[in-house]
Amino acid sequence: MPVYTVHEPLPRKDEISADPERYVFVRDGFYFWAFLLAPLWMLWWRLWLVTLLYLIVAFALQAGLWALGADPTLRTIAGLLLGLLVGFEAGTLRRWTLTRRGWRILGVVVGDDLEMAERHFYAAWLPVDKQPSPSQPLLPPPDKMSPSRERARETLKEARDIIGLFPEPGASR
Repeated sequence: MPVYTVHEPLPRKDEISADPERYVFVRDGFYFWAFLLAPLWMLWWRLWLVTLLYLIVAFALQAGLWALGADPTLRTIAGLLLGLLVGFEAGTLRRWTLTRRGWRILGVVVGDDLEMAERHFYAAWLPVDKQPSPSQPLLPPPDKMSPSRERARETLKEARDIIGLFPEPGASR
């Protein structure tokens, strides 16, 4: 199941806190398009500094291999390995850029897809002003112990007499 990190942007001038609709969910895992078309993927997500660093590293790698007289197959494999690294680290690159821009990480959520991750996060997330006060009990105290709880308590009393996996033959149950 995919894991997502939730990022909160800086509040706008007219906001006290950022609007939850602007939160960004970044999936952790392999990004196929970042592997296949790394510079275009980076520009799509506005990772300007990451794109610049990628182009410098890719150019230096290819120029270094060319200067050493490496076979074109080796240069192609080196380019594919660099793309593979970008594909695996694409989520980390997005998180790094968001953090650099002042976004806060609110938490981590798991979901089958982005929509389920958003549902799980917003279902569990409450703004600070809407959380129950510590003086309010979350559940009312039980009036009477239910029959199933009484049965479970009796079973526990009997289980204390048993040592090992099997009770002694002839012992009461």
